[in-house]
Amino acid sequence: MFPSTIPELLAWRASREPSRSWLFYEGSSWTLGDVSREVERFAVGLAQRGVTKGDRVAVMLGNRPETLFSWLGANRLGAVACMLNPAHKQAELVGLLRLMTPRVFVVDEHRALVETAISELPSEQRPVLVTSSRLPEDGIAPSVLVLPDDVCVLIATSGTTGAPKAVMQTHRTYALTAEAFPHWLGLGDDDRLLATLPYFHINAQAYSTMGALARGSLAILPRFSASRFWDEARALGATQFNTVGAMMHIMLRTEPRDADRAHAVRCVYGALALPEPTHRAFEARFGVSLTVGYGMSETTFGTVWPRGEPARYGTMGTLRQHPSLGVQNRARVVRDDGAEAGDGETGELWLANPGTMVGYFRDEAQTKVALEGGFLHTGDLVRRDQDGFFTFISRKKDVIRRRGENVTAAEIEGVLASFPGVREAAVIGVPSDLGEEDIVAYVVPEAGTSLDLAALTSWAKERLADFKVPMAMHVRDALPRTATERVAKHLLR
Repeated sequence: MFPSTIPELLAWRASREPSRSWLFYEGSSWTLGDVSREVERFAVGLAQRGVTKGDRVAVMLGNRPETLFSWLGANRLGAVACMLNPAHKQAELVGLLRLMTPRVFVVDEHRALVETAISELPSEQRPVLVTSSRLPEDGIAPSVLVLPDDVCVLIATSGTTGAPKAVMQTHRTYALTAEAFPHWLGLGDDDRLLATLPYFHINAQAYSTMGALARGSLAILPRFSASRFWDEARALGATQFNTVGAMMHIMLRTEPRDADRAHAVRCVYGALALPEPTHRAFEARFGVSLTVGYGMSETTFGTVWPRGEPARYGTMGTLRQHPSLGVQNRARVVRDDGAEAGDGETGELWLANPGTMVGYFRDEAQTKVALEGGFLHTGDLVRRDQDGFFTFISRKKDVIRRRGENVTAAEIEGVLASFPGVREAAVIGVPSDLGEEDIVAYVVPEAGTSLDLAALTSWAKERLADFKVPMAMHVRDALPRTATERVAKHLLR
């Protein structure tokens, strides 16, 4: 029987191939036995700093092996790992820390930022700070019963109100995904999965890392650089990687080089679908097979192009199912009036599967809304055809997709409205030539006030991660309104 928790999965794989080189980072490598020992040492270090089952462990180290060791070390103790974005600004980080209340915070180069954020917390909520080099300790970690439905990670995401949310994902979800992801892509024991996306995303955690624990090996890329990517992929021996639309557009814009095809990568998983000409151009230039899927922090079981079938360009595929459990993933496409949408009709995608979150941490109200009726309400509008293929239309929620990140308009609007002299702000997403969206803001000044947009931009940059800062700002005397006095954002485009 396949393991059902992350500690079981690591132990299962390490016992089968302890001497196999499995983890690759820059010029170093670790066998499965090495990884198992490092995870145990990190678990011992966390336990000595008071971490017990159910505690949260924050990790802000970027894409490095120490992130993996800290995460799996926390799970070894039944604790919950919270990988955080190093791009967070102080205010964002304070909000997440107040929500997650970690027992320990593992941080290296961003320690000054974390220390400043922690200083704003009540003394009883301040985590123990430790660097990754000082965390591991020799010994044997306490024996802890970790169950499949225990929470293994919190994934930070923006709420539609602008307040931070944290998705609670379980060991069961990650173990099921470990077994299923290689099946969905046709990966085998000789494949090396390259984690190109950041570790604070579910993609690198559940697809790349868990998939590699089930089949093949794992390489970690510290950061994405289009100009160096294929050289780095070749040096790491990667045969597969995951990407988002913006990254593919950026790679296609680089000057053609011999390195474009001088690599071992054969399979790329991308989300969401590219236009057919762009999809074909990516495959032709880089000599890879590009498949398409859809997932989200709230569920790893979404949709994917079926293997062995002709490409259905522009679609996000059919429902993913588990390779050994059979049909486990169900979907509804629901119209605004609550009725079931017919084939070819647009509606919100609802999903029900065992890879769904248990809810949002400490947010019963949002959890109830998101999981009402036993289905995850994705907030994404789709069409389903008679063959069961889904096509993404737009987002129902006030969420902007920029550079692979979900950004809520409400969060940005709150920051802009806090600037002296701003009476009101509205933020929208506009089509980007990188395939996703760019952020544009409209601000209304207080009566008699002349706004300095350069100063307002600086204000935003001090309080928001760079990918959330609007690319353009416009001053308006007033914002357009609907009959119910809501901002008519469709009239701002």
